[in-house]
Amino acid sequence: MAVTVLDNAHARRVFLDRHGLGRTQAATAKGVIDDLGFVQVDSVNTFARAHDMILWSRHAGWRPPVMDRLMARDRAVFEHWTHDASVIPMELWPLWRLRCARDAARLESRWERQRPAGFGQEVDTVLRQIADHGACTSGDVGAGEVRGGGGWWNWHPSKTALEYLWRSGRVAVARRRGFRKIYDLTERVIPGAVRDVHLPDDQIIDRLCHMALDRLGFATSGEIAAFWAIVTPAEARDWCAEALADGHAVAVDVTGYDGKQRRCLARPDVPDSAPEVTGQVRLLSPFDPALRDRKRAEWLFGFRYRIEIFVPEAQRRYGYYVFPVWEGDRAIGRIDMARQGDVLQVRAYWPEPGVAMGKRRLARLDAALNRAARFGDCAQVGFAPDWLRAAG
Repeated sequence: MAVTVLDNAHARRVFLDRHGLGRTQAATAKGVIDDLGFVQVDSVNTFARAHDMILWSRHAGWRPPVMDRLMARDRAVFEHWTHDASVIPMELWPLWRLRCARDAARLESRWERQRPAGFGQEVDTVLRQIADHGACTSGDVGAGEVRGGGGWWNWHPSKTALEYLWRSGRVAVARRRGFRKIYDLTERVIPGAVRDVHLPDDQIIDRLCHMALDRLGFATSGEIAAFWAIVTPAEARDWCAEALADGHAVAVDVTGYDGKQRRCLARPDVPDSAPEVTGQVRLLSPFDPALRDRKRAEWLFGFRYRIEIFVPEAQRRYGYYVFPVWEGDRAIGRIDMARQGDVLQVRAYWPEPGVAMGKRRLARLDAALNRAARFGDCAQVGFAPDWLRAAG
């Protein structure tokens, strides 16, 4: 049977539409999170935190205090781990039982090698403290304790125990104060209607794979496994074979930016879909879900992005925290900007190769910067004298 070919322009539109960057957008902030599946949380705040920029770029009415309402008051979302700490729709919490069980087994295996006997008792002590005295931060436990070795295990024992309790699902993030997590017992945070749902592992894997494919538009088995970072590559391969056999998916050859094709799975309606993408210029977070998989972004859009936070300043090509700039279905540049007092200061902008910055495109970029300034409570946008650089 002939395999349908998706040309690059079609593939880009499908992918951006599934990531909330097409013409049709969710009407509410919760709708954006539902559509994306999760929103990564990150602490860097040169202009706005990652989760706030991700949501604002898709929902113009987003403001940072809304997250506290969704998490702490409405219990509409919870925070846990995907490929990184993320905010996730509350309805998906039953599926995270598998993640919690696998994280617990992995961390317990580390303990056997790296922690002294009796460390498990520390877990019980921290859990009793939260049960008896209420929600706490990592700073509320283990004061004065001696730290251990390197890496994650360099934390004091009680903080390590608290992290384990969160990752294993016995406590949950009730809210954040500033950017500090406040933990409480899971039964005090996760509503009973979802907490009482128990699904067998095979059903969880099936639902996670279905949802990953829907949110990616088209994907390899490896990309399906990596989407939530719960399903194993072997489990994803098995699911793909079953999805093809039962007609829930079809094989497609997706054309990359370089013209090379990659065999993927897609829903049967994807080859005939015609999603539209707005021509609006958008400033995206470096952790935007459309760019999270750097290899996929480079293959599909020809956009090679590497964050340079951990690169010594003298060796940086662009800057400490540079924002991708999008127009329609392609990247048009990257911008080094930061809040300085009440000014959104643009230090540099590098167009992508082949992108001409004519008057109309500069006007659209200026409009995007002014929208960002209003979002970030900046009174104006400022430009360094040499802000417009040669193509990157």
